[in-house]
Amino acid sequence: MNSKNHTNQIQLITYIDRLSGGKINNLHQMLQGPLAGLFDGVHLLPFYPPIDGEDAGFDPTDHTAVDSRLGNWDDIRTLAADFPVMADMIVNHMSAQSPQFLDVLEHGEKSPYWPLFLTKDTVFGEGATAEQISAVYRPRPTPFFTDIALKDGRKVPFWTTFTANQIDIDVNSAAGKAYLNAILERFTENGVKYIRLDAAGYAIKKAGTRCFMLPETFEFIAALSERAKARGMVCLVEIHGYHQTQIEIAKRCDMVYDFALPPLVLHTLFSRNAEALKHWLDIAPRNCITVLDTHDGIGIVDAADYQGQPGLLTDPELDTLVETIHKNSKGSSKLATGSAANNVDLYQVNCSFYDALGQNDQQYLLARAIQLFCPGISQIYYAGLLAMENDVELLQKSRVGRDIGRPYLTADKVENALQKPVVKALCQLIKLRRSLQAFNGKFSQTLNNDQYQLCWQHEAHTASLEISLASLQATIHWQHGGQQAASLSLNSL
Repeated sequence: MNSKNHTNQIQLITYIDRLSGGKINNLHQMLQGPLAGLFDGVHLLPFYPPIDGEDAGFDPTDHTAVDSRLGNWDDIRTLAADFPVMADMIVNHMSAQSPQFLDVLEHGEKSPYWPLFLTKDTVFGEGATAEQISAVYRPRPTPFFTDIALKDGRKVPFWTTFTANQIDIDVNSAAGKAYLNAILERFTENGVKYIRLDAAGYAIKKAGTRCFMLPETFEFIAALSERAKARGMVCLVEIHGYHQTQIEIAKRCDMVYDFALPPLVLHTLFSRNAEALKHWLDIAPRNCITVLDTHDGIGIVDAADYQGQPGLLTDPELDTLVETIHKNSKGSSKLATGSAANNVDLYQVNCSFYDALGQNDQQYLLARAIQLFCPGISQIYYAGLLAMENDVELLQKSRVGRDIGRPYLTADKVENALQKPVVKALCQLIKLRRSLQAFNGKFSQTLNNDQYQLCWQHEAHTASLEISLASLQATIHWQHGGQQAASLSLNSL
């Protein structure tokens, strides 16, 4: 890694098979070739077998293996030597097709892996009340228990937070701890620098609670983060939820996502009002990863209220936000959101960020400039880097709502996208951001009527993004210590 401040970085987030023609080596070459000078690291979305499973790699049959269609661990280690790698650590569940679970189906309680998986009885004992069941927080409309038949014919209600093919793990069991340690060991051996704890908020279940973000969950996250840190790795916790919860989580781990940023940026541009965004940036954790778009769409719950506590946006503001996204995307996002396309998530809108802004190049560049001027490591999703439109054709083919923002790109499609004026401008913006030493320093912001300003200063180095909210015109000003000041209008890019 270069000598830049830990948080003064920009990372690419991508599926290997959807960007680089399906090979780790191809992605490495792309980062050193057409994408040279843009990124300090790369978040590789799940590369474990099977990458083309029910949940695009988030249902691993072997979390310690690389899907052979992509390459092997040697390829990961080689990539990590040039671009620090973030890998997903899926702590909540594993595939129903995994050897461990298949052994459970074959041998029942006699399987050495029986304690690895959560059942209804594991948490509730022999009798769960209707009140206890209804209290459990559901991120998806499907049941959180799935009756699965063992070889002897008995049906056992296994805990399945997400899908029936993703069996929840008992992370407190000896088998669960050994499973997670094996993943950490494999990551350590192969140079993984950052770990993203996927679905960590659901990892601890306890009767009589929501089974989501419990005090014990915080303890689990903190302990796992310490184990990773002892191996020289940085831990990122991935949780969609109330913004105050994110603030609390950030105190107990290395890094959290700023999932509230995407809806707040959209609200700012749609309403020409930055008050909600400024308020959030006043209180937001500084040890964060910022995103606008991800493989999971645009989160909404992160800006919403919770159990009577006010959110960053009001319900009417969120309703307007969602409807504006649908309008700007000419209805394509509505095809992939909610009950449409068998969509499984209740807290997001499935839409590319470019389409959410109606493919308006000026507003898209401004949204990215805001992201790049916010505190934290900036992660840019591969489809967002290339200003991709909603992939309605893939959605119609797969009937998976999130696929609308997960396009499969050939080398030719990538090359063509890199020639688009908005993409060229974004790449120029990224390179400028990476060149400015001011981002190693302190962040501040001001909002005076129509003028919103995001500022950074490090010793004699300064940088600012000045936005006129009425017109959405913006200018970047910067000065390297002792050198002549410079300015760049986003509209001139």
